Amino acid sequence: MPVLVFIIVLSFVFYILYKVQYVRSRRPMEKKWLSAKSSMALGLFVGCFGLNTLFIHQTTTSYIVAALFLLIGFASLWVGFKAYRHFRPFAQREAEELKNQ
Repeated sequence: MPVLVFIIVLSFVFYILYKVQYVRSRRPMEKKWLSAKSSMALGLFVGCFGLNTLFIHQTTTSYIVAALFLLIGFASLWVGFKAYRHFRPFAQREAEELKNQ
């Protein structure tokens, strides 16, 4: 499916983008916030990769591997989203304090 391949590539690009921003950042809360965003992107990558595997190969082994990828990927997406919501206000407050100095 071309749509899944597009999402896979796009999520991997966002993962790399967020990791580069994480390395370049010096603020601790912003680092945690960016780490959560990269976790979401990586989870989406792994989950969509597992979903794509279901459509490409129809063997028992591929179903097991795809199920594992789906579970791990979408669990990482969910945990990353929860961390993103938790650290976003702290990162915003940290950015405002730095701006006001």
